[in-house]
Amino acid sequence: MSNSEGISHILTNEAIPRTEATITVRVIKSFEYRTERGLVLHKLNLETTTVGGLKEIVRQAIQTGPAWRPYRNAVLDTLKLYTKAHGAKTTNLIINLDREDWILEDDDKILADVGLENETELSFFSRKAYEIFKLSPEVCWDTTS
Repeated sequence: MSNSEGISHILTNEAIPRTEATITVRVIKSFEYRTERGLVLHKLNLETTTVGGLKEIVRQAIQTGPAWRPYRNAVLDTLKLYTKAHGAKTTNLIINLDREDWILEDDDKILADVGLENETELSFFSRKAYEIFKLSPEVCWDTTS
């Protein structure tokens, strides 16, 4: 659908098939220092890729990409939905602390079945570090500069 000026009214999360989705994974090394890096994955098949499969795709990118060297020793064991296209974003710049039900617990679940769609953003992090950060979500700032 488009109007007379050629502008489409189809939402971007619906315009691309779930077999060729683009998603962003925020790889979090430190919650306190907001150390994170985004990994954009293109043409990801959400109908066949599992939660565990996505974790392995991200870990492989970290191990092979030269820009990811500082993240290679980070413990990464948990995925959590950050936001979907056209959805409300959290006030926390690094992770959504509000919705515990958005943690993807089951590595065998298909991504489409847990609600992922085109332009979904996820956070990938250490569950232990997340639980500690939730108790006192304070951010450390460098006061020397």
